[in-house]
Amino acid sequence: MEDKELLETIKKEKVKLIEMQFSDLDGAIKSVTLPEHRIEEALEKGVWFDGSSIQGFTRIFESDMYLKPDNNTFRIIPWKSTNSHKQARIICDVYMPDGKPFEGDPRYILKRAVEKAKEEGYTYYVGPEAEFFLFQPQEGKVIPAPHDVGGYFDSAPRDLASDVRRDIIFSLTDLGLEVEASHHEVAFGQHEIDFKYDEAITTGDNVITFKYACKAIAQAHGLYASFMPKPIFGVNGSGMHIHQSLFKDGKNAFFDDKGKYKLSEIARHYVAGQLKHAKALAAILNPTVNSYKRLVPGYEAPVYISWGQTNRSALIRIPRYSKGRENATRAELRCPDPSCNPYLAFAVMLSAGLDGIKSKLEPPEPVEESLYDMKDVALLNKGIETLPETLYDAIKELEKDKLIRDALGEHTFKQYTEAKKTEWNEYRTQVTKWEIDRYLEII
Repeated sequence: MEDKELLETIKKEKVKLIEMQFSDLDGAIKSVTLPEHRIEEALEKGVWFDGSSIQGFTRIFESDMYLKPDNNTFRIIPWKSTNSHKQARIICDVYMPDGKPFEGDPRYILKRAVEKAKEEGYTYYVGPEAEFFLFQPQEGKVIPAPHDVGGYFDSAPRDLASDVRRDIIFSLTDLGLEVEASHHEVAFGQHEIDFKYDEAITTGDNVITFKYACKAIAQAHGLYASFMPKPIFGVNGSGMHIHQSLFKDGKNAFFDDKGKYKLSEIARHYVAGQLKHAKALAAILNPTVNSYKRLVPGYEAPVYISWGQTNRSALIRIPRYSKGRENATRAELRCPDPSCNPYLAFAVMLSAGLDGIKSKLEPPEPVEESLYDMKDVALLNKGIETLPETLYDAIKELEKDKLIRDALGEHTFKQYTEAKKTEWNEYRTQVTKWEIDRYLEII
C-alpha cells in the first residue's frame, strides 16, 4: 500500500489514533500511539524512540532509533473502535540513525533468513498452531484457575469459553487473519485457534497479532489469556506446533509422488537439518525456564530428536498425504511453544533446514512406534537423543552451534544469551514451596 493510499484510508475510515507496533527480543509487542495528523510525518521521517529501554536493543549511549511503518500491515483494531472514532495499528521495522535496519530487530532477522532462502529460489511458508489457557482472576490475584472444565473438542456447556473464542475469531477476521478452526484443548481451560499458513514474515506478524487479540478479548470477558507453556502441574502444557514447507517456482518443493511419505529429497534434507540443530533450536523455540516443564515425556510434548508420520512423540511429524493436495505436503515441528518470539523462531528453523539442503544431509530412519514407551537402552540403540532438559542446557547448546548463532547475528546472540542466563540464575537461586514442603521439617 502506497503512502497516499494509506492516508486516504485513514481519512475515509475516520481513524483517529494509530499504534506503531514492533516486537522486542522476547516477542512482546511494544508500541507508540500517534494521532492521525502525525501519520504523514511518520511515513516520511519515521518515529524516533529510545532503544536502550527495549529488551535486547541498544546501550544507553547509542539509544536513538526510529520506526519505519510497513503500510501493508495497517489494520483497524475492532475492540478499540466505534463508528465515529477508530483506532488502528501498523507493524513497523526498526532502523538506526544512519538509515540501516537495526540488526537486533527480530522482524529484520527473519527478513534476512527469508532473503537467503529466496537466493536459492525458495519461498518459506509456515502455519503455527498456538495453544493457550483462559484463566479467571481469584480475589483479584493472577493465579492459574481454569475458566472451564472442558476437555479435548468439548462443546458447551462444559466449554464455557466457546463465546470467548467466537469473539476472538471475529476480531482476528477483522484484523485480516483467515481462521481455519477453533476448539477446546485437552486440559481444563486450554484452547486452540488455528489460522491459515502464509509466508513467514506475514505469519510472524499474524502470531503477534493473534496473541494481542486473545489477551484483549479475554480481558473484555473478565478473564486473562496466558501463553505460558506449563502453567499447571500435572496436565498438558501449551505448545505451538509449526507446519512448514518450501515452494519453488510456484510448486511445493517438499512433494515427490515417488518419495517415502511423498517427500522430496529437498524435504528430507530440510528435516535432517532441523534434527541436526534441534538442541540449539530449543533455546529459541522454548525460550523460558517454564518451557522445559512442558518438555517432559507423557504429555504429548516431543522431547526425542526423531521424525515419523504416525508418531506424535517424534520431534518432526509428516502429516499424511491426501491425493490432489500436493501443496499441503509439509513437515510439522512439534517442540516450539507459544512463549517464543515467532520472528526469531521462524528465522532459526529456516536456517537449520537450509543447512540440511545445502549439506545434502539425510535424516535417520523414521520411527513410528511410541518413543514414550521405549526404555533408555532401546533409545540409545536407535541413536535417538533428547532435547535439552533445562533452559541453561539449551543456551549451552546454542553457544556451540555456529549456524544458529549466525542466523541470529552476533548482536542478538549476545543479548539473548545474557538475558537467558540471567533468567536461569534468578530461577535456580529461588527457594520454592516444593523445597520447603520437601525438606524443611525432615532435615
